[in-house]
Amino acid sequence: MNSIQHKRTALVLGGSRGLGLGVAAALVQRGIDVALVGRDVSALHAAGEHLAGHPGSVTLFACDLQDSDSVSRLLADVSQRLNSIDIILLNGGGPPPFAASGFDEALWQTQFTAMFLSQVRIATHFLPAMRQRGFGRVLAVSSTSIREPIADLTASNALRSALAAWAKTLAAEVAREGVTVNVVLPGRFATERTTRLDAMDAEDRGVDRAVIAAESQQQIPVGRYGTVEEFGTVVAFLASEDAGYITGIALPVDGGLSRSML
Repeated sequence: MNSIQHKRTALVLGGSRGLGLGVAAALVQRGIDVALVGRDVSALHAAGEHLAGHPGSVTLFACDLQDSDSVSRLLADVSQRLNSIDIILLNGGGPPPFAASGFDEALWQTQFTAMFLSQVRIATHFLPAMRQRGFGRVLAVSSTSIREPIADLTASNALRSALAAWAKTLAAEVAREGVTVNVVLPGRFATERTTRLDAMDAEDRGVDRAVIAAESQQQIPVGRYGTVEEFGTVVAFLASEDAGYITGIALPVDGGLSRSML
């Protein structure tokens, strides 16, 4: 049965830009109401305007995943304003690059809170109701770097791996109650973060950013960066009722960049 026939509500973290916004767009186009969460209020409102005019509605919620009090307010606000959450997209901005040989405890604590603790807290808050209703979708945006670590993206490599391990464990616990839990592993997409990382590499090497982008895309078998629309379509399928027999997977969406089969 197609998910369009049932009115669902999705909570999309990190939804004001990039891959999160791509997912939100794919969902509202399919008639799913979206609770859009972001830290930057102006970007959040701009995203809300961008998503207007589709079959699904959009409700905006400001939240900083690095701040536990902000997460508490989000949970209370969503529970008060919306009847239920059927789909959760766990997603957040990538942490700053740094070498694995260095140690900054404050930075690790901040990123652990934002990339792992807050996301697990939000998901588990809404899980009991999903299990009771017999339907739920928990989707975590990770990265292909959990399989093939990327130099200097130390926190991303480590903390996204932790979230993926949690998701895999959870998937087996809730599968019989109609709740699926999957991880999506984006490769290189045409987003602000990719542009930023390309620019940092370009500055380090003393070349134009276009040179870095061209070299990067040459490494991808399809020969280009992915689009947020392509990513959103994949996630929207996993969020649908049609994907009820898919759970506990980590799906690369990377144009063939990953060399690992597992």
